[in-house]
Amino acid sequence: MSLLFGTARVNENDHLEIGGCDTTELAEKYGTPLFIYDVAHIREQARGFKQTLDELGVKNKVVYASKAFGCLAMYKLLEEENLGCDVVSGGELYTALKGGMSPANIEFHGNNKLKSELELALDSQIGTIIVDNFYELELLKELTAARDIEQAVMLRVTPGINAETHDYILTGQVDSKFGFDVASGQATKAMEIVTASKGLNLQGIHCHIGSQIFSSEGFLVAVERMIGILKEWKETHEYVAQILNMGGGFGIKYTENDSPLEPKKFVQAIVEAVKGQCSLNDYPLPEIWIEPGRSIVAEAGTTLYTVGAQKVIPEVRHYVAVDGGMGDNIRPALYSAEYTGLLANRISEENKDRVAVVGKYCESGDILIKDIELPELVSGDLFAMTSTGAYGYSMASNYNRNPRSAVVFVEAGQDKLVIRRETYDDLISLDCD
Repeated sequence: MSLLFGTARVNENDHLEIGGCDTTELAEKYGTPLFIYDVAHIREQARGFKQTLDELGVKNKVVYASKAFGCLAMYKLLEEENLGCDVVSGGELYTALKGGMSPANIEFHGNNKLKSELELALDSQIGTIIVDNFYELELLKELTAARDIEQAVMLRVTPGINAETHDYILTGQVDSKFGFDVASGQATKAMEIVTASKGLNLQGIHCHIGSQIFSSEGFLVAVERMIGILKEWKETHEYVAQILNMGGGFGIKYTENDSPLEPKKFVQAIVEAVKGQCSLNDYPLPEIWIEPGRSIVAEAGTTLYTVGAQKVIPEVRHYVAVDGGMGDNIRPALYSAEYTGLLANRISEENKDRVAVVGKYCESGDILIKDIELPELVSGDLFAMTSTGAYGYSMASNYNRNPRSAVVFVEAGQDKLVIRRETYDDLISLDCD
């Protein structure tokens, strides 16, 4: 059987049930494609990170990476769980604020923050801005001076780490569009500018070495580099960081072939490494921040599709088309991401066919799962694709003028629509004739 996470189970009707809700009933009520989020599982993951950090006896903050999935209801949930969030655009910032996130718990990322976005951040009094480049530094100096305020900032640095992940989601290496390079001296120059600026308060430094990382090795090297940088700044500039933000990127299980480290072990490895490097270098232990996104919501999300057309090419391939595709999950087409799934309305039935699950979009690359064994399918069956909670809806598009899917939260037998399905009128609402 395919991977089931959180509260997902097979109920007495041989249907997939999530959060106490029968997915066949959810499909009938809300239609498909449908994103279903297991709220209890999100809470469990979020609390797990915080609890582990607290048990290790360090000052800490868990900051959810909004790009994985964000909406009003998600930010409300984060606030309930006392998590911070990071945002990377004015739109994410606006949504987080409207969703009830405390401004002090918001940090702002991005390699090309617009002046209008920084103005919104400053005027909203958000907690921290992660400065990415010299252009942004000058903008912030100008904007804080005009407002006669002081803004807490951190510097994003690229420590020169090559993590074991796809090139598209590798971010800590020297050749990256993100952050201040360490080797060339850019990071030190940025630190000098910030510490000399009246309107900027340098809280610490940040790095993010990549996404969907399965082992702690890259993080351990990154910690060593980061503490090394801070030690140098302490000796040469008498600067001592209050915060060390090690980012996120903790991998999750998409298929049986994936073997990621448990989130708890990632956190333990990072904290132990920071403690060890601080002791070795006689450096004051800073507050440790992490930024999990995928590892909080990915496994909590399931996408439900309705089976439509099929095409059998003898000795070649059996195509099964569903009513969604690359418009609601671009990851397989974008960087060959692999998923698995199951027949939600007849789970226990014996697998008989090896098929490719494809979408309805006008692209040959619109393939959700290239190879999966499933029972014999008929039109109207419900196919559930698992671990789709991260970068599915958040990267969704209206390609081919298809409306974006609805999103439902389920918990303790209750379902709640948190994003309604787009209509054709929504598709043309911004068009000017």
